Amino acid sequence: MPDRIMFVQLKTGYDTDAGPSWIARVSFSKSWSTVSFHGRTLRRVTGTAYANHDANFVDVDSGEGYWISGPKRDQTDTRYRHGRPTIEEDARAAYEAFLRGGALPGRERG
Repeated sequence: MPDRIMFVQLKTGYDTDAGPSWIARVSFSKSWSTVSFHGRTLRRVTGTAYANHDANFVDVDSGEGYWISGPKRDQTDTRYRHGRPTIEEDARAAYEAFLRGGALPGRERG
C-alpha cells in the first residue's frame, strides 16, 4: 500500500473543524479507496452520507467520520479554525522539509 503524509481530522462528535487532527503517515490501499491510520481502516465515502460531518472517509468499525487531505504548506489545513494538528514523529522530518519548500514523499512529481 502506498504511504503518504496527510492531514487527518476526526469529524464525528465535534463542532466544525474542532476535532483532533494530525499530520501523519497513512497507508492507502492499491485502489486508494481505503486508508490505514492509527490501526483503523477508513473507507472513502462519496455523496451526502457524511455531509453533516464534512467527512470524506469513515471508520469501517466505529462509523466515525474523518477528513483526510494533503497538508497545506501555509498550514491552513482546517477551513474555519486555526488549531494546529499533532505532527507525528514518523512524519515530522518530511513534513518540515515540505514546509520549507520540498516535495512530500510520493508526491515528487505533483
